[in-house]
This record gives sequence, C-alpha cells and structure tokens, in this order.
Amino acid sequence: MRFRAKIVDLACLSHFSRIINTIAKLAKTCILRITVCKLYFILSDKVTNGGATMWCELSQGNFFDEFQMEGVAAEHNEIYLELVPENLSRALKTSQSAKAVKIKLTNKHCPCLRVAVELPSLSSSSRIVTHDIPVGVIPRRMWNDFREPSVPDFDVSIYLPVLKTMKSVVERMKNLSNFIVIEANLSGEMNLKIETDLVSVTTHFKDLGNPPWASEDGCQSSAQGRDLESMAEACIDIKKLQQLLAGQQVNPTKALCNIVHKRIVHFILLHEEVSLQYFIPAVA
Repeated sequence: MRFRAKIVDLACLSHFSRIINTIAKLAKTCILRITVCKLYFILSDKVTNGGATMWCELSQGNFFDEFQMEGVAAEHNEIYLELVPENLSRALKTSQSAKAVKIKLTNKHCPCLRVAVELPSLSSSSRIVTHDIPVGVIPRRMWNDFREPSVPDFDVSIYLPVLKTMKSVVERMKNLSNFIVIEANLSGEMNLKIETDLVSVTTHFKDLGNPPWASEDGCQSSAQGRDLESMAEACIDIKKLQQLLAGQQVNPTKALCNIVHKRIVHFILLHEEVSLQYFIPAVA
C-alpha cells in the first residue's frame, strides 16, 4: 500500500488548503479514501445519534502535479485512512508561501501522512518543514461502511440563497434556539424559522429557483406531481447548519438543498472540481 503526491501550483495549493479547512470545520475525524482518480473525505456519524453525514469528492488531477498510489490489492486499488482533518489543515497553513508540498503515506512507528512543505530560502538549499499526521488504516472488511450516501427521495429541491446572507441569518437565530426549521416549496420560496415559547422568527427568501432534477436524469422524486406552493419542512440542529455555513471557504458555483419532509435536509455545494454533500437528519 503506497501513496505519494505533490502540489507545485500555488493556486491549486491554496484551493486544496481551503477545502481541508472547510472539512476540518465539519468533522473532528473523517475518512480519507484515495483512489487512482479521486480523493474523498467522508464523515458518517451514525444518523441514529442525530449525527450529520458528509461526502466530499475531488478529482486529484485538478490539484496534484504528481500522484501515485497503490491500493491494498490489485482488485481493490483503494486506500482508506482515518485522520483528524484539523491536523492536516494545520500542516497546510505553513504552505502559504511554499514552493511545493509533498504528501506521502509512511509507516515508521505508526502509519502517518507525512506533509513536507518546501519553503523558499535565500541560500541555494531549500528549507523543508515536515509534519507527520497519524492516521488509522481502515481494513478492507469495513470499507462498505463508507460508501457514498444515496440521495434521498426528496419532496423539494431548491437553490440556496447567497451563503453569506444565510450564514448571518442563522448566526442571529442560534442565540434564540437550538433548532431551526427549514421549509421550501417548488415555487422557489424558502423560509428559515425559529419557534420557541417566547419568540417566533421567520426569514423569507423568494425567487431562488428549483433545480430541474426529474427532467435531467429521469430520476423520479416525490417532488413530481407535488403542489408547487406546498412547503416541505424539517427541523434540524442549528449548530450543524451553522457549522456548514461558517466553514465554507470554497465559494460554491452552485448550492442547493433537498428536503425530505420531517426526515432529512441534504445540502449539495458544487465548485468546478469539488462537490460537498452534507446530510443533517431532522429532529423529532
């Protein structure tokens, strides 16, 4: 099992660094799945504990100048590692003025991802700062626990308002309640609501637009045949929503949300070469 990669392009490096920062805000630990073409960062808290699920996918060719990996076996050419994304985020912080960053899977005393940051220096020799990030190797028999979550059969799919606006609304609301109701319909309307014994606050968004899901891939969702004005809603943990919005350092070109009435809210944030899915289960 081997993995090594190198980023030289500074724009790619800062973009990669921002993605890792975003992930570090969403997950204390996560699974890094490495395949020949892609990297995946996966968080699957048990939904029974009200945990959120994250699936972030990036094409390695858009970030790395060199990329070599050998999986656990020829027929299972993948590597699954458990890591603390905050550690990787910290290691990459030193790379802002770097000439190159190399990442390699090593196993001296324990499995580690070694991040070697090559910094410019005045003399001919370069300075290299090395960070060893401990990782756990996930055995093959557990890989199925980390498959891509299926997109739920949603009642409403809607484009999100500007994330910065949404973030400031949610930050104000979180002082009033631990829970927020997201509701939306197929007429491009979405409301964020807080309801407590003392106060009831609603922010309305209009003309957001609804993605053309069903027509695109023939995927039948329960949204079809639904009354355009009727709202689907879910009450979720406001902290989890705030984490998602506060952690956003990758400005998505498309951001949308699917609601399964009273069951789950599924966010999809798309940027040219990155997709981030985040599932927040509804609270009863």
